[in-house]
Amino acid sequence: MSKNFPTLSTSSEIMGGTPVFVGTRVPVETLFDYVEAGESIDDFLEGFPTVTREQVIALLEEARKQLIGLVA
Repeated sequence: MSKNFPTLSTSSEIMGGTPVFVGTRVPVETLFDYVEAGESIDDFLEGFPTVTREQVIALLEEARKQLIGLVA
């Protein structure tokens, strides 16, 4: 699990080290693919029920903080 993103996990044993939501095999990149395609968070959660809304919100909040820190 990453210190900067506690909702993510990376392990060579799971998806070859691709960042996934903790406790799942769902790549974080998949969420961004959904959003980029114009899909909603609800659509994503429906397709990947092992991911919780809380995990998605925590990831987006942490990503926002990281991006703001880069700009500030």
